Amino acid sequence: MTEKKYTDEEVVKIKDRILEALEMVIDPELGIDIVNLGLIYEIRFEDNGYTEIDMTLTTMGCPLADLLTDQIYDVMRDIPEVTKTEVKLVWYPAWTVDKMSRYARIALGIR
Repeated sequence: MTEKKYTDEEVVKIKDRILEALEMVIDPELGIDIVNLGLIYEIRFEDNGYTEIDMTLTTMGCPLADLLTDQIYDVMRDIPEVTKTEVKLVWYPAWTVDKMSRYARIALGIR
């Protein structure tokens, strides 16, 4: 079986759809999705469908790590081009409220 080669434009569209799917993953403590919270640092998509997602948490030892990771795997199943997903927890750069979107800051009352 030959591997499909995606154009750069197709990869951008796939990554956009991945980000949209990740917006369905809600932090239950804050009620805001992980994308707007600024927890997603990078998405790497390969032609074979293997996808790596670098994400962080608001604090080390966050009790929601497993729950959020499981939800990521669930929403990634809805992206047909994705054949396998790997979520990598990273701690650098450290997360700060500056990484949150304007929407998340307004929703949480942070200026």
